[in-house]
Amino acid sequence: MKSLFHGALIASLLAIPALASEPSTDLEKLSYSLGIVLGERVQNDFGDLDPAFVLEGLKDSKDPNSWKLDRPEINKVVQDAQARVRAEQQKQVEAMAEANLKSGEAFLADNAKKDGVTVTASGLQYKISEEGSGNSPKATDTVKVHYEGRLISGEVFDSSIARGEPVSFPLNGVIPGWSEGVQLMKVGSKFEFTIPSDLAYGPSGTGPIPPNSVLVFNVELLEINPAK
Repeated sequence: MKSLFHGALIASLLAIPALASEPSTDLEKLSYSLGIVLGERVQNDFGDLDPAFVLEGLKDSKDPNSWKLDRPEINKVVQDAQARVRAEQQKQVEAMAEANLKSGEAFLADNAKKDGVTVTASGLQYKISEEGSGNSPKATDTVKVHYEGRLISGEVFDSSIARGEPVSFPLNGVIPGWSEGVQLMKVGSKFEFTIPSDLAYGPSGTGPIPPNSVLVFNVELLEINPAK
């Protein structure tokens, strides 16, 4: 998305005399804060705009009789622009999803050839870093683990290790790759799981995880709490 503050807009803003002082009264602070909020919101929602008409609209907003467009037309213009932005964003998401799908397939193919990597029938890949002992959990059990999750780029998107606090969760309440993989572990085990996107968050992605992302997790199984 293009930045709101570039090109002609920068020139227009530079032409506005700078304030002699920083905001000090409640009204000045509120006015300045709302200017920041408005600028961020417009930048995120619409990208580049005509700076002269932005300033004109702000000025005219105090007096509806001075408006150059009536309310129905204003609403339609904004709604049409929002629709265009959503369509463009959807195209970008689809392009990213397609690119991630191809790069993920290549990564999985290369990783499957590495020493010690096992590929299950579902396509989950795992490598045993340290073997534990005792029982393995069932899908209905709750487990306590330490983990670090990263994208194939190496970027870490979540880590209980970094937070210094393990996490407990029921195995039937997580992504399929986790549920299947942790059931292969024994207490004390450390595995590296490489999870295809269809066993993770798929084409929708979630939070910091882009669509169709292959995920790599280092997991240590600390404790099993059997279902009652």
